[in-house]
Amino acid sequence: MKKISIVAPVFNESDNLPEFFRRMAIVLDAIAYDTEVIIVDDGSSDESLTLAKKQSLTDRRFKTISFSRNFGHQSAILAGITHSSGEAVIIMDSDLQDPPELIPDLIAKWNSGVDVVHAQRVERRGESRFKKASAIAFYRFIDWMSDTTLPRNVGDFRLMDRCVVDVLLGLSEKSLYLRGMVAWVGFKQDVVSFDRDPRYAGETKYSFSKMSNLALDALLSFSDRPLRVLMQLGLLITSFSFILILFFLTSLFLGSGSPERGWLSIVLISLFLGGIQLLCLGVLGEYIGRIYREAKNRPLFIVDHRNSDCE
Repeated sequence: MKKISIVAPVFNESDNLPEFFRRMAIVLDAIAYDTEVIIVDDGSSDESLTLAKKQSLTDRRFKTISFSRNFGHQSAILAGITHSSGEAVIIMDSDLQDPPELIPDLIAKWNSGVDVVHAQRVERRGESRFKKASAIAFYRFIDWMSDTTLPRNVGDFRLMDRCVVDVLLGLSEKSLYLRGMVAWVGFKQDVVSFDRDPRYAGETKYSFSKMSNLALDALLSFSDRPLRVLMQLGLLITSFSFILILFFLTSLFLGSGSPERGWLSIVLISLFLGGIQLLCLGVLGEYIGRIYREAKNRPLFIVDHRNSDCE
């Protein structure tokens, strides 16, 4: 019998976990597969870990991994798939925005010969207009800047065949953006559409700063085009500067202007060029910072084995 692994990162989701466990158990009972649900507690400060361990004691299909501290959503996903053993691995959130009832559809698409099945959102209920608009703008921008095309309107809710999981685990990147990594590895990929519900309870733990950092990882991890854009911008500004120099020299020799009258333009140009230089240094610094993190080779997560039952 084939085995399906389900990975669910958890960070302070004690209000959602009882309902998540209930609905997940109903789905698992209805599918004819050997299953394991790996709950990855990402350093929660509420009762999430206690609830997860209690569930693993009452239902052996549920297993728990506990981090020594909060390492982040992407690291929690990586830890889950690292400890998975199924022929297929499903990643989903535990706040019930990713409905467990969609799992049979993902499996059916996988059985048809698809290696990666993305859960594609048609409706995104409970999200603000700003978040929806920013998501659309982000994916369009990434498509323009990156050589890797990301599927639209998808998150981390997906099924991956074991061959894809093994390739992902062979990658050693420290700035994780798993959505882009899954798209980059290739294989046969398809989507299953669904309407995404609002959170069952509580508030999102993904703050604006975390989303911004994830977007930055997506941009800088899959493209060096920002560096090329900055070089092109530098050439453009240099060309413009030569034109201004010729203009001012011509005005000076013809006597149609004086240096005293042009102080404002000089100040503005200096400020503009200084801002461009700082921007260029910032982008270069981001790339160098990523090289620094790769060189340190620190682990992306640390498992607290005292509170974990997933080996």
